[in-house]
Amino acid sequence: MKFAITSKGDSKSNTLMHKMRTYLGDFDLQYDEDQPDLVISVGGDGTLLYAFHRYKSRLSKTAFIGVHTGHLGFYADWVPDEIEKLVIAIAKTPYQIVEYPLLEVIIRHNDGGKEARYLALNECTVKAIEGSLVMDVEIRGQNFETFRGDGLCISTPSGSTAYNKALGGAILHPSIRAIQVAEMASINNRVFRTIGSPLVLPEHHTCLLKPVNDVDFQITIDHLTLLHKDVKSIQCRVSKETIRFARFRPFPFWNRVRDSFVGS
Repeated sequence: MKFAITSKGDSKSNTLMHKMRTYLGDFDLQYDEDQPDLVISVGGDGTLLYAFHRYKSRLSKTAFIGVHTGHLGFYADWVPDEIEKLVIAIAKTPYQIVEYPLLEVIIRHNDGGKEARYLALNECTVKAIEGSLVMDVEIRGQNFETFRGDGLCISTPSGSTAYNKALGGAILHPSIRAIQVAEMASINNRVFRTIGSPLVLPEHHTCLLKPVNDVDFQITIDHLTLLHKDVKSIQCRVSKETIRFARFRPFPFWNRVRDSFVGS
C-alpha cells in the first residue's frame, strides 16, 4: 500500500509526521505523494481540508485518515498518543471505508465561457464584494425567493458543524446525502422577505443562485477565497463524488458533536 502524510506545519505535527513515515516504512509500506492509497492528515480539520483539495482528483482511489494534534476535530479519529497503535493498524489490519457526501459548485458566466467547477468538503459561501447580496434562489428549476442580505452558506452534512452551525443551521449526520442552505443576516421587512430558515435539500434537488444586479462576488470553497465577475449563475448540489475515510474502529458522529460542543 502507498501512503502520503500532510502536516499542519507546527513542530508537534511535523515530528509526528516524520515518526509515522519512518514507522510505516519499517513495515515496507511505500511513501508516494503523487498516487497514495491512503493520506494521513496530521494537524486539525484545516489540515484535512488542505489534503482533500490536494488529492481531489483521486477521490475514488484515495482514503483519508486524520490525526489531531490540537483540539478534537470532526475529521480526526486518532490522537498523538495512539500513533504506534495506528501504524500497526494500517500495516496489519484491513480498514473499513466510510464515505461522506460532497458539495458540487458550478459557476457560469454571462459571456458563455468555460464554467468553473469546484468541490467542497465543508461549505461554499457567497457574498457581494460591495453592499448586500441580492440573489434569485431557484430550487428544482422553480423560483423560490429573492434573497437580500449579507450572504448565503451552502454546506455539506459533514460541514454542518462548521460555519453553518454558527449561522443557526441544523447539524446533519454525514451519512445523509443532502446539502443545507443557511442565510447570513437576511433583510426582512414589509418590502423584502426571505424564508428565514435553513433549507435542507436532498441529493436530487439542485439550488441555483442567479444575481439580480451586476456585481462582483466573493465565493469561498472551504478555505479557498475566490473572486468571480460577470456571474450568470451559481449551481449547488450534492456531488456524485464522495470523500472516503479509512476507519479502523468505530467513532460515532454524535459522540464527536457532544465532545466538541457539549463536553464529556
